[in-house]
Amino acid sequence: MNSDLLESTMRCSVPLKLTRFTVWILLVFAAVFLRAQTSDVKANQSESWTKTTESHPANMNPTRTTQSHQKSANGTVDHQTVERLGPDGHYEPYYDVETESVQVNATTVKTIERTFARDANGQKILTQVTEEEKQSLPAGAEKLVRTTSNADLDGKLQVVRRELTDTKKVNSEEQEKNTAVFLSDGQGGMTPTVQVQQREKRSADNSVDVQTSTLLPDGSGKWQVQEQKQSTIKDDGKERTTDEQVLRPDIYGNMAPVSRTVGKESETAAGEKKNTTETYFPSIPGSVENNLQLSQRVTEVKRKNSDGGQTTEQHIEQRSLADPAAGLQVTTKTLNTVQPSSSGTRETTSIEARDVSGNFTVVSFDTQNSDNVHAVNVEIAPKKTDVEVAPKNKEK
Repeated sequence: MNSDLLESTMRCSVPLKLTRFTVWILLVFAAVFLRAQTSDVKANQSESWTKTTESHPANMNPTRTTQSHQKSANGTVDHQTVERLGPDGHYEPYYDVETESVQVNATTVKTIERTFARDANGQKILTQVTEEEKQSLPAGAEKLVRTTSNADLDGKLQVVRRELTDTKKVNSEEQEKNTAVFLSDGQGGMTPTVQVQQREKRSADNSVDVQTSTLLPDGSGKWQVQEQKQSTIKDDGKERTTDEQVLRPDIYGNMAPVSRTVGKESETAAGEKKNTTETYFPSIPGSVENNLQLSQRVTEVKRKNSDGGQTTEQHIEQRSLADPAAGLQVTTKTLNTVQPSSSGTRETTSIEARDVSGNFTVVSFDTQNSDNVHAVNVEIAPKKTDVEVAPKNKEK
């Protein structure tokens, strides 16, 4: 089973159809890039805020996204409204997402996410509800239950997916996380579809090794490993490195490497934060072999400006499909700037892509306005992952 099928099995979402695959890839990088700039900010915010983002991708319909965040005594409420440019030149509602998180008690947090589409008259129609309950247990254990329901033709919600995750401490250095995914069988029952087994071990040298196996049922109902991930994360307080290898069964049923990703995050003498990620794939696309070659490099540099703002540059280098032996060349350049003001912040993101003639042209330009005046008053930290390493001799 290929990675696309694994991904579609593991996730359940409302897809947005895009007309061009190339632009879609660029927008995915842009979305990850934008989230990287604001994820640490949101995590530290305790006040309410709103922000509006306008996106103008080349050869695609512009969109406008309005987000708001409100904090209450026992939880938070987030609203997201996406509008698209209508035939009359004005923005019209496209879809909405509402997320409510409530602290039920000292150990339990419940989150409900509702997704709404729009009918021909612009009225909101509930299309999907995802409910999540996370419970902290003794000895560092945790239990999570996530249920997704979609609306049928009559507007009634039907459970289509259920995910159960149990996390427990094996000892002071090791942790296990087991996830089971069930999908609707169409007749009111739920069928086990995916199992994910993860084991994390922390070593004395401050490194973390993570082994993750994804299993799918075969024709006879037995569970078979379809993918393994082997990750190592190291952080000495000054430099953070990650190394992840993905293996899948070859034609003989043996696990063979299909990709490797190596990352390095560090700070330069000038105070800039630099993040480099290199991805290796088989030299023959689509094959499963031990010979992996460097296929992509993503370099990101973050720097603080004299006005209190922040600038982030990202370059993506890839091999040419027409001439793979030519080596890597820059194919995409992204520039993100955040400028503070007395009323909040203004953020702009532009993406340039190399055309067939080798010239760079702007393929997307986004602007974002937020009333959060502290949006850039944070330390530029390495990207967060599921596994965190405590730096040596450094407080978090």
